[in-house]
Amino acid sequence: MIDLHDADERAAAAGEYVLGTLAADDHAAFSAALAHDAALQSEVYAWQDRLLGLSAAAAAVTPRPQLWQRIDIAVGALAAGVPLPVRAGATAVHAPWWQRLGLWQGVSALAVAASLLMAVLLVARTTPPLVGARYLAVLQSPDKQAIGWVVEIEAGRALHLVPVADTGAVPAGRALQFWTKPQGAAGPTSLGLVQAGRPLELAISRLPDLGAEQLFEITLEPEGGSPIGRPTGPILYVGRTVRL
Repeated sequence: MIDLHDADERAAAAGEYVLGTLAADDHAAFSAALAHDAALQSEVYAWQDRLLGLSAAAAAVTPRPQLWQRIDIAVGALAAGVPLPVRAGATAVHAPWWQRLGLWQGVSALAVAASLLMAVLLVARTTPPLVGARYLAVLQSPDKQAIGWVVEIEAGRALHLVPVADTGAVPAGRALQFWTKPQGAAGPTSLGLVQAGRPLELAISRLPDLGAEQLFEITLEPEGGSPIGRPTGPILYVGRTVRL
C-alpha cells in the first residue's frame, strides 16, 4: 500500500495515477485521498502538465483489431457475470480486466509513457526541490529510438544529465561529448565530456541559452573531445527540451 505521507511515494503515486498504472487497491486509496487533499490534487495537475508535453515523444500506434475485440469480449463477460476463459495450462488470474497486462500488450504508447515517467522520477529524486522554470529533454538513440539519458534543467540553477539505461562501454581511444544548440544558434556548444553511466551536473552559466525545443545530444568523439569545437563523430543520443 502506498504511503501518501512520504514525499517520494506521494509524487510517484501521483504520476502513476495520471498514467493509470496504479494497482486497484492503491488507486482506490489514492482516489479517496484526492477528493479532499488539495496538495495531492496539485501533484496530479503537475504530472498532467509534465506528461502532456512528454506525450509528443510517443509515436502514434494503431492497435491490432484483435486487441479491441478482446476488450469488448472481456467487458461484456464481466458485465454479465461470466468468468473469462483461461488458456490451457495457464493459471487463473482474478485481477480486474484492466489490470491484465496481456490485454494491453498492443498499446506500446503506454510503455513509452511509463518509461518516461520513471526517467522523470529518477531525475526528481536526485535533485533538490526546484522553483524556477523547468525543462526536460529525453535523449534517444537515432537508430533504435532507445532512451539512454534524461536532461533536466531549472532556469537560474543547474542542469542535470542522468543516465536511465545501460548505454554500453565507450570504445578505447574515444570519449562521449555533450552538446547543446538553442533554436536559432549558428552551431552547437560543447558542454564537456561525459562518463558512461554516470550523472553530470552543470551550472546554467555553461549554457549559451535556455528554452523549449533546445537541442541536446551526446556524440562519440576522439579521446579528449572534438578537436575542432563542433561534433565530428556519430550522434549516439539526441533530444529536445519541453517545458514542464
